[in-house]
Amino acid sequence: MLLHIVARGKIGRSPEAELVTRYLKRVTWPTRITELPDTGGKMPDLAPGTRLVMLDELGENLPSRVLAERLGAWRDEGVREARFLIGAADGFDDAEREKADLLLSFGRATWPHMLARAMLAEQLWRAASILANHPYHREG
Repeated sequence: MLLHIVARGKIGRSPEAELVTRYLKRVTWPTRITELPDTGGKMPDLAPGTRLVMLDELGENLPSRVLAERLGAWRDEGVREARFLIGAADGFDDAEREKADLLLSFGRATWPHMLARAMLAEQLWRAASILANHPYHREG
């Protein structure tokens, strides 16, 4: 299953970009990043077999193991792509949120999009590691 991050804004050459690259290189599943302009620009169309995850302040704050289980279930159901959307500064509206298969939150704090992207990359690596029974992950 492809793990596809679609984000508004350019991350450029930054410490956050290095973190994203570092974590996504570790993921054993195929990964892809699509960057869109901060405003305007159409989100890429969803192909059949795609699950849509929006990073959103109103979303669920899932433990890493639960996110891993969700991704593993989608993979086992034959889902071809899990697409993770990171919106612009104003986030997503209600109509957009209704299209999501999962609204995911990294807590109540507001995070800059570059850090959200790095945190998502880490969680995708962690999820793949959990599903591979890698001993690194610790429940606390």
